[in-house]
Amino acid sequence: MNEWLIPSIKKHWRGLLLAGLLSLMAILCASGLLFTSGYLISKAALRPENILMIYVPIVGVRTFGTFRAVFNYAGRLTSHNTILKVLSEMRTHLYEKLERSALFIQAKYKTGDLLSVLSDDIEHLQDLFLRTVLPGGIALIVYALWITLLGLFDLGFACFMALYLLLLVFIFPMVSLIWMRKRHRLISQSRHKLYEQLTDAVLGAADWMMSGRQKRFLEKYEQLEGEARSAECSLHSFRKWRDFAAQLIVGLCVVLLVLWSGRLAHEGMIDPTLIAAFALVIFTVSEALIPLSEAVERVPHYEHALNRLKKIEQPQAQMREIQTEENWKGTVAKIVIDLCHVSFRYAKDGDWSVHDLSLRLSQGAKLAVIGRSGAGKTTLAHLIYGTLVPEKGTVTLNGVPAYQIGSDRSKQISVLSQNPHLFDTSVLNNLTLGCPDATMDEVINVSKKVGLHTLIEQLPDGYHTQMHEAGSIFSGGEQERLALARILLRKTPIVILDEPTVGLDPITERSLLNKIFATLEGRTLIWITHHLTGTEKMDQVIFMDNGKVHMQGRHDQLFNQSERYRSLYELDVPIYLRQAIEKQNK
Repeated sequence: MNEWLIPSIKKHWRGLLLAGLLSLMAILCASGLLFTSGYLISKAALRPENILMIYVPIVGVRTFGTFRAVFNYAGRLTSHNTILKVLSEMRTHLYEKLERSALFIQAKYKTGDLLSVLSDDIEHLQDLFLRTVLPGGIALIVYALWITLLGLFDLGFACFMALYLLLLVFIFPMVSLIWMRKRHRLISQSRHKLYEQLTDAVLGAADWMMSGRQKRFLEKYEQLEGEARSAECSLHSFRKWRDFAAQLIVGLCVVLLVLWSGRLAHEGMIDPTLIAAFALVIFTVSEALIPLSEAVERVPHYEHALNRLKKIEQPQAQMREIQTEENWKGTVAKIVIDLCHVSFRYAKDGDWSVHDLSLRLSQGAKLAVIGRSGAGKTTLAHLIYGTLVPEKGTVTLNGVPAYQIGSDRSKQISVLSQNPHLFDTSVLNNLTLGCPDATMDEVINVSKKVGLHTLIEQLPDGYHTQMHEAGSIFSGGEQERLALARILLRKTPIVILDEPTVGLDPITERSLLNKIFATLEGRTLIWITHHLTGTEKMDQVIFMDNGKVHMQGRHDQLFNQSERYRSLYELDVPIYLRQAIEKQNK
């Protein structure tokens, strides 16, 4: 809560306060409108001798009616303007958190998890201000003002009404909160499952169709949708009965006010024309008090949203990360990576994902990590990136444990993945995603380095051309080059290449690798791959299997000394590429 809400409140407290004041004024004008309307109706029923006798309440009705609309519109405009600013900052803050821990999140969380966080949880925090904080605060103020007004006429009745309206101010909200706490988990789980099923449907529709199992998929989806609908129906039913009971309480309150004001009029303490005024104004008061129950019932949603955001934004905490950013000062130009007898496993009694691995990389070194799926390559990258803490041994960057570097990690290490996401915005915005302060000259320079400048210039609006969904205006190799340009703009001394050429044909793969190695010269490269194409350009190659290093050395050494490596290389690299490499080396 401190990290997500307190900064927003401190930054936008003036806007929130103004929105609350304007909304309160709208409620007060609505109360004044009904109060003067009731008085005007009663006064007009007495058939005054002159219209001037009721001219003042007529003007009052018009004034309150006009200003009610003005304050209501201004309050909504101010609140939504402020909340949208807060929402934008929350989404930016979330992206920064996700981007810093991209490697860990990619390995641990499903797309459906993140979709649920982005669509549900951020929206719930937006509702915290719009539907809970502002309405709740206004309701309490209106309650206090109403009881104070009654106290000016009859202190005893005011105390009775204060206790009676506690049904709407306290009892109903507490019942709603208790009931929602019991039902919230079921509703959240059903929605979360639907989000996961939705991502499966979108990302794997073709596979479902080709497997002939679309009927089973639809049946499962309809079952989940039915469970979610049932939970929602239960919630709507509860709300209907609660609101019905609240309206009964308001109706009885009107009767009590009529009896009370009638008694005061009979005793000569108030003018009889005020009977209708008091009876009508309670409807506006109730409009402010009844939403309190709905405002309070959302508290479990906010708690759940904050917990999920905290869980995703601080994945390091799940791996016992201890933030010691004071040990890491500023941007480091040269970083030495040192792994000393490192071992790690995900389960206490499980197999070792990385076992007794030692490695030292100076600034500018190029390392290729080769192995089949599950060999421990990605785990090794997580350990270097600092999202995993070794069970044995140490992983340090310039002597500082990798997992203790904290927020400066994103300034030192970049990741070029096999599926870089391109957003549906301009090419320029996609290029400057990790470096928004980059100048146009810097953007053009890196675009030329990766061989995209000419292509981008030929687009309808050049660098301001809007990308299609997922960057479909570019081919797979061009998308990887654009992601490479992002890395160049960030200027981090360490780059992790997480199989960036998967799915490309050999010629395109070779061309992209040459471009990567050329443009990232001087940076430390850790290249995770299961292909051997390009290993001849690496300073060091390690072959992992079951978490252990089975082969280690330069490409030429392994090719000449290891029959297994030579066989794998000849199988993986087409003969025409080997001949081209040999010719180039000569």
